[in-house]
Formats: sequence, structure tokens, C-alpha cells
Amino acid sequence: MALNVLDPNSRFEKSLGLLTTRFVNLLQEAEDGVLDLKVAADTLNVRQKRRIYDITNVLEGIGLIEKRNKNCIKWKGAVAGENTQEASDRLMVLQDEISRLDQHEKMLDQHKAWAQQSIKNILEDVSNYQLAYATHNDICSSFSGETLLAIQAPSGTQLEVPRPEIMPGRSPKYQIHLKSDSGQIYVLLVNKEADSEPVVVQVPPPK
Repeated sequence: MALNVLDPNSRFEKSLGLLTTRFVNLLQEAEDGVLDLKVAADTLNVRQKRRIYDITNVLEGIGLIEKRNKNCIKWKGAVAGENTQEASDRLMVLQDEISRLDQHEKMLDQHKAWAQQSIKNILEDVSNYQLAYATHNDICSSFSGETLLAIQAPSGTQLEVPRPEIMPGRSPKYQIHLKSDSGQIYVLLVNKEADSEPVVVQVPPPK
């Protein structure tokens, strides 16, 4: 018999309503809101387990429970104690924390805006143009022990680094492929030797 066609004045309907109330109370008191239907049927002294399944089908349909497996469900609604003073105090603490974090976020946004404006002012100040450079030694000292290449190429230049072949007992050798359809490419070997000047190579080399 479907629940939505029951006579609200019938004994069956009244007993089913009472059983539902007892079942929900049992479910809310279960550890972590998880309840075994077999345990529930024994606890509530229900001989016809179909009545338990009728209740769970309705509760699942309105989103108050979810099935963990065939005989185990979890309560998703409110639980006993949620409206206690302890819960209210916890809610106030969380609201205060959200407010504090919101203020902190606004402060960080303000500092970020100030920093961006400072950088913009420095870049747009003509008097700083003559200082906008890095020396050869500055670059080499920042990448000690590394091979440094600087590439000057037209817009749209394609750069590819194929995966190197791994040979047993040998270090992998990397290659760089450059291709341009709109102009000459120049590659600068920045740190050929510690005390030497940078070397500029055309790609492809001139004939």
C-alpha cells in the first residue's frame, strides 16, 4: 500500500506515523547518524520489515537520508542538540572568524593595490629609464653553473625542445629548434666563459 493513498484516520496510518516518529528518533540518536535497518527493526519490534522500507523510501525521496548499502542508511537532516547553547556559541565563533577573515582579505587587497600602483609609478617615471637594465655579471651570477641563452626573434617565432634520447651511461643532450617566417633570429650565448664577452649567433648562421 503506498503511503500517499493512506486514509489519515485509519489505524494503520496512525500506527505508521507513530512508527515513523520512533524510527526518526532512533536514527537521529544513532552514532554519526548511521543506522542498520535490521537493528532498527529489532529495536522497534517491527515484524513486517516492509514498513521500515516504506519509511526509508519516503525519507530518501525528500532528501533526509541516504543509503550506504542495502541495509544501512545515514541521516542527512538536523540532529538532536543542534539548537543547544553550545551549537549557538559555536555558530557565533564561526561567524566572527568569517568576519575577521573578510577584513584580513580586504586589507591584503588594499596592500596589493598599493604595491601595483608603486610598480606602475616606477615604470612610468622617465628618470628611472636609465637604471632599467641588468649587467652581464648580474645575470651570470644569478645562474651560476648554467648555460644561458638569450633569444631575439620576431613575433610568432616557434620554439621547440624535443625530448632527448636517453643513452645508457650518457647524459641527455638537449636541442632547441627555432623557426621564424618573418625575420632573422639571433641567439646570444651569455656565459660562454666567465671572463669573456657574450657571443651572438645568427640562426641559421650566415653563409
